[in-house]
Amino acid sequence: MTKERLLGILHADKEEMNEVTREACVAEFSRVAAEYFETEGDVTMNVHRGRSSSEVTVTFRANRVKNFTMVK
Repeated sequence: MTKERLLGILHADKEEMNEVTREACVAEFSRVAAEYFETEGDVTMNVHRGRSSSEVTVTFRANRVKNFTMVK
């Protein structure tokens, strides 16, 4: 396998997230955030692609934390 072909395969593997996947991901982060926080507004997600990895930032507003209580 040539170096160029291998780089092409690796690049395709790190392809940008499509809209369907992005919507599903944001919906899942919204669900999880609502389990731990009383949220306000929309959850947003940004993906910044670096050279060898991506930085993912999930942002939302929280009015309060939903603390768990231990039942004995």
